Amino acid sequence: MIGFRHADPRYPFLWEETDQPAARWHAAGDGPAQYFSDTPDGAWAEFLRHEEIVDPHDLATIRRALWAVDLGEPSLARPDLPRETLTGGRASHAACRTEASRLRRKGVRGIEAPSAALVSGGARGWRVDGGLQPGGSRDGRVFVLFGRRPDLVGWRATAAGQPSEELVALVRPFR
Repeated sequence: MIGFRHADPRYPFLWEETDQPAARWHAAGDGPAQYFSDTPDGAWAEFLRHEEIVDPHDLATIRRALWAVDLGEPSLARPDLPRETLTGGRASHAACRTEASRLRRKGVRGIEAPSAALVSGGARGWRVDGGLQPGGSRDGRVFVLFGRRPDLVGWRATAAGQPSEELVALVRPFR
């Protein structure tokens, strides 16, 4: 399985320390937690949502590394939460963190969940048929692996790139 993630080009693509800022699936001090998307657009969408970028003009100054990472075949649990919580705004993070903590106590080393950043059907991709055409509608997924992961190998898909303007319309903003 390949996962995609963005990173500041000055730093490695994985967290190694526990001082990682809190996010949907881990609290401050719970890290490291490694977040991946199932598509490059999903990884970009996570960045855009986190940074609350909603104007395509703001993309001009973005320079991020995009990584393709071989995740192997991890055993991933699925959180037992309503879809509205899994894809909700910041207010839903506490419930997600509680569920992730419950799963970690059971020995789970990773989870798979719907993308909170991409709107439903937003992981559509592209195909070529008389020119570039939107691919079929599908939902994005995220994978979160808990702990340090020196076993993972990644490749830079871009060293200092930016998402496409079309992607901004597919990002679910924080509310």
